[in-house]
Amino acid sequence: MSPHASTSPHAAAAPRAGAHPGHSPHILIAGGGIAGLTAALALHAAGFERITVVEAAAAVRPVGAGLNLMPNAVRELDALGLLDALEAGALRTRELRYYHRSGGLISREPRGLGAGYRWPQLSVHRGHLQQVLAGAVRARLGSTALVTGVKVTGVEPLPSGRPRLRLEHREGPVRGRASLEPDVLVGADGIRSAVRAALNPAEGGPPWNGMLVWRGVSRMPARAVGSFMLIAGDDRQKAVVYPVGRPTGPGREVLVNWALARPADTPAAGGEERQRGDWNRAVPVETFLPHYEGWEFDGVSVPAVLRAADTAHEYPMVDRDPLDRWTHGRTTLIGDAAHAMYPIGSNGATQSIVDARALAHALARHPDDPAEGLAAYERERRPAMTALQHANRRLGPEVVIDLAHARAPHGFTDIHQVIPAEELAAIAGRYAATGAFDPAAVNQGSPYDVAVPTA
Repeated sequence: MSPHASTSPHAAAAPRAGAHPGHSPHILIAGGGIAGLTAALALHAAGFERITVVEAAAAVRPVGAGLNLMPNAVRELDALGLLDALEAGALRTRELRYYHRSGGLISREPRGLGAGYRWPQLSVHRGHLQQVLAGAVRARLGSTALVTGVKVTGVEPLPSGRPRLRLEHREGPVRGRASLEPDVLVGADGIRSAVRAALNPAEGGPPWNGMLVWRGVSRMPARAVGSFMLIAGDDRQKAVVYPVGRPTGPGREVLVNWALARPADTPAAGGEERQRGDWNRAVPVETFLPHYEGWEFDGVSVPAVLRAADTAHEYPMVDRDPLDRWTHGRTTLIGDAAHAMYPIGSNGATQSIVDARALAHALARHPDDPAEGLAAYERERRPAMTALQHANRRLGPEVVIDLAHARAPHGFTDIHQVIPAEELAAIAGRYAATGAFDPAAVNQGSPYDVAVPTA
């Protein structure tokens, strides 16, 4: 058992009895990413037995780049008994530093346990997290609970409130189609969610703000990276660099995640294509490296990190406009399908995990009326996530970089002559409160634990 848990972290191992004696509704989750897999585990821990996750990809593979999990998400994963497996391939984030592009240090903040949380903040490769989640789903729910190669292509709400799904299955060149009517549908299929599109047919694609994001991972000597997470830049472009694992091998190398953002050189040309879905385009590092030459922060050279990368991928910086409604009868949305936001403040995966636990808790508290359970979940989560989406469009805590550049574009000697310490603390505090991940809130323990009936 993790020393950080405030309740039994192995709730998923409790006796299964179903959310309602004699009947466990069939819950279908569209999407086998972080949100969908966590939802499956949370629902199982809450007593639900008939859970199916359908994933469009042919297999759940350890792909992607790194991410940060805030302590409120780590708390929920710990409650599901996953913290030890997760930490085996992760790094505890101890400090976050903001820098002006000139090299000046704007602020440094302790993170996780060092900031007074009862749970750590974790830097981890997305692939490792997804493999831990997928392995736990198969071990706890059975090998047939996670079905790959199946995509939800349409949803029709029935008069009863139940959803009728259109499914497409592809195996090599062979394609099959089917329909299904589960008791509950959870749309966890990401920013391009087919479930969301079916519920909001007039919405259109995710809006693009004209910025491009490049992501990748590099393997570097630990001494060349430092032990902190850095976010640096000015009002035009930024860089995020941090290690996502402990040093390994005789060379003491560490895996380093990096993400860069700057406006597209020609936003008009290509903008329409990117809005339609040019989501994961491999590009040579040399495409964007010149924009970051000379960027070095307390010994961490951004160009050196980039040159050590095997591959790089380019994405448009897009999000989703907040919805007035997530839930339609017995269908709802979680994670990026519900509230995709700009990659600011380490909140994408974090809030998806919290969504999953909140959803399971709400359904378990309304065993006779799944629609009311979904409505209760939305009443709790949607207002908070709408506020966070708006905060991220205002740059969240990273606004300190823009403030420093606006007030001292050529750099500074003492940041507190540019931004008073009280103002820096207030910016960080407001964002933490908006996302409900301030230490006082997190340390109260998970509000989503469910007592599973034994008979």
